Amino acid sequence: MVKTPLEKDVFVRNNLGLVHSCANRFRGRGAEYDDLFGAGCVGLLKAIDGFDETRGIQFSTYAVPVILGEIRRIFRDGGAVKVSRSLKELSLKVTREREQFSKLQFREPTAGELAQRMGVSEEEIIEAMNVSIPPVSLTVGEEEGGGQFDLAAEGDDERLCDLISLEEVIKRLSPEDRRLIVLRYYKGKTQTETAKALGMTQVQVSRREKKILTGLREKLR
Repeated sequence: MVKTPLEKDVFVRNNLGLVHSCANRFRGRGAEYDDLFGAGCVGLLKAIDGFDETRGIQFSTYAVPVILGEIRRIFRDGGAVKVSRSLKELSLKVTREREQFSKLQFREPTAGELAQRMGVSEEEIIEAMNVSIPPVSLTVGEEEGGGQFDLAAEGDDERLCDLISLEEVIKRLSPEDRRLIVLRYYKGKTQTETAKALGMTQVQVSRREKKILTGLREKLR
């Protein structure tokens, strides 16, 4: 894809955002960020060498799985995924908060409700809740009380690839269009509320939103 060392160096620097996006997803799982970023850079170089632009796909779509594969190698080579002390402590706090909520409301709280009560993000709540789930071995034998496990066809990596690809194309929108998408889909504003914030009418927001979404779908293809 990239012919000269200079072209390759420029292309690497222009795509380091992909590496940061992937590495950030593994923060707080027992590995230093520098190690995650370094492994991601190795994946980026492999992706650059292996990418075939004639296949008609965007580079980010091809590169993200390669980058994630190199980052995940850190955890595979080191055995079971390590959990940081801060995440363990948050997990205990979440467990206590869930119990208190259930006693008062007679139901299980949602991740959003826990996040609001504890002053942290939903992503942190979900990650903390997953800490208490013991790892499952995919190679356990029948004599050990195990068996065959059916895994979902679409894994976290595939969803993560979609999210990162979406973030990349959103970054390329004009500031006005990007703000409209942020208000509507990241902050949950209605079209009327968005129109008021942008100085537009609700009809204008509706038409502009449809046009932006159509463009995003085309870029993601």
